[in-house]
Amino acid sequence: MTKRLLSLSCIVVILSAFFVQAETKLPSILGSHMVLQQGEKCPIWGWDDSDKQVTVEFAGQKHTAKVGDDGRWEVHLDSMKANTKGQTLTIRGSSKIELTDVLVGEVWLCSGQSNMEWRVKQSANPQEEIANAKHPLIRHIKIPHRPATQPENDVPSDGWKVCSPQTAADFTAVGYYFARHLQSEIKVPIGLIGSNWGGTRIEPWIPPVGFKSVPALKANFADKLDQFPAKRGNGVNHQSPLALYNGMINPLLPYTIKGAIWYQGESNNGEGMLYHEKMKALIAGWRSVFNKPELPFYYVQLAPFRYGRDDDPRLPGIWQAQLETLKVPHTGMAVTTDITNVRDIHPKNKQDVGKRLALWALVKDYGKKLKTQYSGPIFEKTSHAEGKDSLTVHFKKLGDHHHGLKTNDNKPISHFEIAGKDGKWHPAKATIVYGDHLIVKSDAVKNPVHVRFGWHQMAEPNLVNGAGLPASPFSTAFK
Repeated sequence: MTKRLLSLSCIVVILSAFFVQAETKLPSILGSHMVLQQGEKCPIWGWDDSDKQVTVEFAGQKHTAKVGDDGRWEVHLDSMKANTKGQTLTIRGSSKIELTDVLVGEVWLCSGQSNMEWRVKQSANPQEEIANAKHPLIRHIKIPHRPATQPENDVPSDGWKVCSPQTAADFTAVGYYFARHLQSEIKVPIGLIGSNWGGTRIEPWIPPVGFKSVPALKANFADKLDQFPAKRGNGVNHQSPLALYNGMINPLLPYTIKGAIWYQGESNNGEGMLYHEKMKALIAGWRSVFNKPELPFYYVQLAPFRYGRDDDPRLPGIWQAQLETLKVPHTGMAVTTDITNVRDIHPKNKQDVGKRLALWALVKDYGKKLKTQYSGPIFEKTSHAEGKDSLTVHFKKLGDHHHGLKTNDNKPISHFEIAGKDGKWHPAKATIVYGDHLIVKSDAVKNPVHVRFGWHQMAEPNLVNGAGLPASPFSTAFK
């Protein structure tokens, strides 16, 4: 009797396996409430039984693909204009999937460490901000922390969330305020992909092609890619090169995005201009894997903060590296020296951070003509003035507006220093001339060679432009 029961059980298992319904599957980045990128072909992809035909329908379009031997299929939706009315995207393969309330607009990747991951409920004025977060055209998806040894095809998530007082508390604050300001100006849906992790270094986010693109990283990274990511116990060291690219960026591909915003650097503090080389690798790498050679990339210059002792010299080096990264085409930088707390590495004012990033995007990507500048003064060059006892500091012209230099406290300009050939720095007086550049001098330096500004980790300089946006720290002597 027992043998007969066992035999019947085996038959049932075999028949059940035979009649199992094949299933069409999608990556978690594709879901209800998502935002698709306007103006570009948008891939829709997933997995099914090989040789199966899969049909995708959306907004009057119909596309069919055959599943490959590897079980993957992919179609490309034709370029679409922004649409604020949610529509249903239907996939028919071995099974039917309906993604509802799908919008077409602008999609931005929000990445970095804790200051990007920092949520609305942790930032300034949280109760009022959350109560007023009635912006259904803003959508957000949070990618969970997941390092990986190899590039992953998918990563589980809770899906896309529509911005409301019930959901916005857990959105990336910088991303949300970026999207809010952007959406108020361009009037189209905004999708935010929050792939970020507090405390992480930059190296884990860089893809292999990024490391290979920067000669300065060849010996320590590009030539050793087969050694990364490193293991940690039975798992993956999430701070190891490639680890977060593999587990948190590659699973998003080939989702079409407009650009990226980035807030990171605290964990690489002390690297000086090496950080600039790594930024170049990150930008080039993402532009390659997202197949957008001119992908807009806007980032936040770190805020002043007391790292260790008062005279710790490391932070200004990161500032200079971030300033230098502006030489990479299609980048922009939000300066934050005036919205900080030197005792808090997570300044609460994320509203202005997001807005300042949005100003770059509005001008550079959406053709907006602003009435004021979109960035604070950015150092360009120096020249000698009044003989050899002073230096003239020139700033880049950004847009159609002059800087209109001033101070934000009606006091003399602070935090300028000059040095002669001996390399000794002395406090200097800076005077605004012709409205848009400075003459800097000190009685202690007769023949100045170098000038620096805000060159202290806790410096909160008062130099701003006509729009009230702060000048970036800089040094002509730092290499």
